[in-house]
Amino acid sequence: MIDLRTLFFTIILVPWMLSSAARNGYMEARKPKKEVLTIQDYETTGDSDTSPAAAPKDEGELPTCLLCVCLTGSVYCEEVSPEMTAVPSLPKETAYLYARYNKITKITNKDFADIATLRRIDLTGNLISEIEDGAFSKLALLEELNLSENKLAKLPMLPAKLISFNANYNQLKTKGIKSTAFKKLTKMAYLYLGNNELEAIPQLPESLHIVHLYNNKITTLSDETFCQGNNTQYIRANMEEVRLDGNPLLLAKHPNSFVCLRALPIGPYH
Repeated sequence: MIDLRTLFFTIILVPWMLSSAARNGYMEARKPKKEVLTIQDYETTGDSDTSPAAAPKDEGELPTCLLCVCLTGSVYCEEVSPEMTAVPSLPKETAYLYARYNKITKITNKDFADIATLRRIDLTGNLISEIEDGAFSKLALLEELNLSENKLAKLPMLPAKLISFNANYNQLKTKGIKSTAFKKLTKMAYLYLGNNELEAIPQLPESLHIVHLYNNKITTLSDETFCQGNNTQYIRANMEEVRLDGNPLLLAKHPNSFVCLRALPIGPYH
């Protein structure tokens, strides 16, 4: 006689187990598969050559985006510790660089050679005393350049589309600036050269709205400095503000130098 337990297992339990397994398999097949997103750990090293953090220039250096704050298109490297003495390697898509109040001493031709997307560079408050002449030559989109509070005695060639240039509080001398350095910059609207050692005013573009030349060593003006000499009909319509205060210059002695301006320059008249 067949054991009742064997009969129960064969007739009832086995069919139930098979139908349950089939049902579970069917339900698993019905479930949508979840996509697995792999998030790359940028703090670990790997074989890949690409990374959102710019690679260091030399072995032993930390990637820029670990020293600085990198947002989409912007890099903030202000008062970096340990001290930053050179322009850091930048992500390829950088448009805005703020590297203020560090110990950068020199800008080379290689520093920005591969970053054609740059629109603004702010290097205020460093120790920059030298800029190689082609350092900004490949920056066709650069509109704002701030080099104030450094140790520059001369300027390199500047990008053609520059709108605002600030070199206040440097050691710039007239012989360190080419006579046509600014004249060719037909989009420049704001020029700040205060607190330097300039002895003469360089040629200025017609596009200028504001020019600051205060606290220099300027001693003379000509009828061509701002105006067009004998052309009494000429009006320099764009110019809104000229600062010449703090120079050994008596403006009242040069009345014909301002006849084309909409407002008299700021400075001593008597």
